[in-house]
Amino acid sequence: MADKDETKQKVDDPQKPEEKVESSTKDNSSKESPKEKIDPKDVALKDLKAKNAELEDKFLRSQAEIQNMNNRHKKEVAGILKYDGQKLATEILPVLDNLERALTVEVDDDAGKQLKKGIDMVQQHMVKALKDNKVTVIDGVGDKFDPTDSQAVQTVPADDDHPKDTIVQVLQKGYKLEDRVLRPAMVVVAQ
Repeated sequence: MADKDETKQKVDDPQKPEEKVESSTKDNSSKESPKEKIDPKDVALKDLKAKNAELEDKFLRSQAEIQNMNNRHKKEVAGILKYDGQKLATEILPVLDNLERALTVEVDDDAGKQLKKGIDMVQQHMVKALKDNKVTVIDGVGDKFDPTDSQAVQTVPADDDHPKDTIVQVLQKGYKLEDRVLRPAMVVVAQ
């Protein structure tokens, strides 16, 4: 009869009483566990930290962009200042050429000599003004021909006095501003 009571208890209660207690404690522990509880302050703190990191990144990128803009601006200003008088110097060169041609004319009378002396003074002042503004003459008779600052307009056969690829004669002077060629020299080159 004891067997019948045990089977009756099993039929009435499919789970053992110990299992019921364990399952009820599992349900209660999952609902009230502090690990699984999410505090709204923690969420807000996490969001604020993420936003702070994003803003800091944007700030650093902006600072880098400003620094790059400043560097670019400094280079542009330096380039403008370095070649500041380029247009004026280029326009003055033909005037200087004409003054030098005028000085090659032979004069016999006093009036002509006085005029030539005045032209000479003007030419010297112009040459000084160009030198003061870093404009230099490209005049390389006897130097090796360099196509970056000279233009060969004629060739002559090479000889003992003039080796191959050297400048024999300058037909028109060339000029440079700093390292930039304003006008290449027109030269005769030995071939």
